[in-house]
Amino acid sequence: MMGYAGAAGERDTMKLLDDLIRELDDAEVTDIRVGINWTAVSSRYCGLARTIMMPHGFRMRDAGDLTSCTALELAELAGSWNLTEASIGVAAINSLIKPMGQEINIFDYIYEKIDADSKVAVIGHFPDKNINMLREKTEVRVFERNPSMGDFIDTAEEYLLPEADVVLITGTAMINKSLQRLLELSGDAYTVVLGPSTPMSEVLFSHGVDVLAGSEIMDRDRILRKVSEGAHLFDLRDDLRFLVEERR
Repeated sequence: MMGYAGAAGERDTMKLLDDLIRELDDAEVTDIRVGINWTAVSSRYCGLARTIMMPHGFRMRDAGDLTSCTALELAELAGSWNLTEASIGVAAINSLIKPMGQEINIFDYIYEKIDADSKVAVIGHFPDKNINMLREKTEVRVFERNPSMGDFIDTAEEYLLPEADVVLITGTAMINKSLQRLLELSGDAYTVVLGPSTPMSEVLFSHGVDVLAGSEIMDRDRILRKVSEGAHLFDLRDDLRFLVEERR
């Protein structure tokens, strides 16, 4: 099984990922599903990650033999620049973590913490009803790689993110390797990493995250079947518990 070695400079940029993997205990992998929207790995628990498809011509190394790897071996794929492999890696990480926290909608949680003077930045596109709820109180800037009308292109993060008081970052940033830089740009802002791709590990608190908002899978078999059939997050919701844990 291939791991990710990387040059010294690359490893420096992935310290968060290295620290996260170092704290995990290994387990046998029983199933892997790569759907068009979500990827799932079943080991000690069942972990999810957003599927990021690579352009035509990219291949999945060791396809057909990946279930012979341990979960920690798969977790090393989170460092791959083939982001479909990295989706498997992050799902494997999540399959080794027991999610903890209170069951609450993270946008309701943030709504109670902001006021009219708060400058809120959101990395990633979330349902309009959630963003509009926050906009009832204050200005919200949304940053996206493929922006919709009213969004900022993600390259604007380098210039505008340091102005924010509250930063909400999609857990997909673990997959595309942007999370560590986004946390650096956020400075002293109140930072939240959210979505099913989010590793619910206290290791992230030591890297500047204030709140983790991820999910716990309640029915492993149903999730695996739905992922294989191309389920959207809305199709998975009945089999997930959405949890929020704040740094103490």
